[in-house]
Amino acid sequence: MNRRDILKLAALAPGLLAWPRPGQAAINAPGLKPGETFSHDALLAYARELTKTPYQAPDTTLPAPFQDLDYEHYVAIRFRPERAVWSAEQRGFVVEPLHRGFIYAAPVDLFTIEDGRVLLVPYDASLFDFGGLKGPAPDASFGFSGFRLKAPFDAPDRFDDFAIFQGASYFRAIARAQSYGAVARGLAINTGESDGEQFPFFRAFWIERPQPGAGALVVHALLDSEAATGAFRLTLRPGDMTLVDVETTIIPRVAIDHVGIAPLNSMYLFGANDRHNVDDVRVAVHESSGLQMLSGTGEWIWRPLQNPETLQISAFADKNPRGFGLLQRNRDVAAFEDEGHRYERQPSVWITPSGDWGEGSIQLVEIPSDAEIHDNIVAYWRPKVPLDPGKDYTFSYRTNWCWSPPDKPQTAIAHETRAGAAGGKNRRFVIDFEGDIFADTDSLKGIVPGVSVNPGKVRDVAFSPDPSRRLGRLSFTLDPDNETYSEMRAVLNKDGKPVSETWLYRWTP
Repeated sequence: MNRRDILKLAALAPGLLAWPRPGQAAINAPGLKPGETFSHDALLAYARELTKTPYQAPDTTLPAPFQDLDYEHYVAIRFRPERAVWSAEQRGFVVEPLHRGFIYAAPVDLFTIEDGRVLLVPYDASLFDFGGLKGPAPDASFGFSGFRLKAPFDAPDRFDDFAIFQGASYFRAIARAQSYGAVARGLAINTGESDGEQFPFFRAFWIERPQPGAGALVVHALLDSEAATGAFRLTLRPGDMTLVDVETTIIPRVAIDHVGIAPLNSMYLFGANDRHNVDDVRVAVHESSGLQMLSGTGEWIWRPLQNPETLQISAFADKNPRGFGLLQRNRDVAAFEDEGHRYERQPSVWITPSGDWGEGSIQLVEIPSDAEIHDNIVAYWRPKVPLDPGKDYTFSYRTNWCWSPPDKPQTAIAHETRAGAAGGKNRRFVIDFEGDIFADTDSLKGIVPGVSVNPGKVRDVAFSPDPSRRLGRLSFTLDPDNETYSEMRAVLNKDGKPVSETWLYRWTP
């Protein structure tokens, strides 16, 4: 991760909770502690037991100088790659523990599972090169703040990052040749609520030693918070599309009305549809360009992201969603002109639910931001029915870290959205749909644009295809009257059926 990747997580520091026994295993339950035969059922049972005991207050205290580390000194702490877990065993994966410090003061217990038995990964200062810092005493017990996973997936003779688990319940991954961008979480609670969001945290991890050539790595995790506990099983498969299969059981300590399942975080500062008060040499700055959804009824929906003046929360009601995710659609370097962060190389993240998720809504939270270090976009599934204390709630899904999602519309997609002034309070919107249908002159006959706004009025609707670029350009003017918002919808139809995904957008002044 680069400087921006780390600094943007600093705003979440109040949510980075700690297990109060650094330096030694805090887990003391059959099937989970060192020397025991691991059992995921035991992990689930332990999570259930935790809900019956008082929540333990965090302790993020670190001795000097690690308590007050700045960014430069923290990133100077380097793990010695030759000391990575399984580095000498040719198993196709290695694990590099991450040191505590900076905003990552919370210790986590880290175990491996080898031949079925639990082994503690003990803290050892000699695992790290501390750069210009004076390292701790050889017998110090610091514990770790998380870990990174490496595999030879960018080059066969070199181990490269493909996933990182660090901070609260955050984890991130990349596909081959990508750079880190959007982030996933284990669970979201009260996101966007006026009384504040709660950040559950992964308290301990158990990583299964893979068989040589297995191609997959399994991580078990224990989640804890004031409101809920949880048991996770994550199966990671790095490659051209890195897959993370998540199986989780959540057990609330208290009734939870606002819970987010499969939450994703990202950053959107500005782009072609939203350049208000922008003075920047770059064309766009964002990790994701929009929220795509495949509803339970099979409708494809695209909602471009924006950086609003005030907090915006959108809910898209659904039953058993078939997929959703935060996508980075434009892969052209000229779309960003940022050689440092290379936003065009950052992953799209697509969630594929498994099983019956029932009724609820895909919720999108857009938070005002004045800097690209802030993750100001959150998307997740919110069940319609609140979660009751003491009950098990199980969800399974696949997280696809990819260049483009495995599920794709058969219709044209809204490749880009642009917006600008159109006189007075009016706004002009241009949507470039992309698809093979626009390359065939005969197929273009009979395409009818459908545009609606509420409240407000729509004017000057126009549609013009460009077969040479496989584009169909839809434009219209919004007249908001004196309204302070407008929900807009646009789709291309032919013979009464959609030939494009449904474009949705919320305008605010």
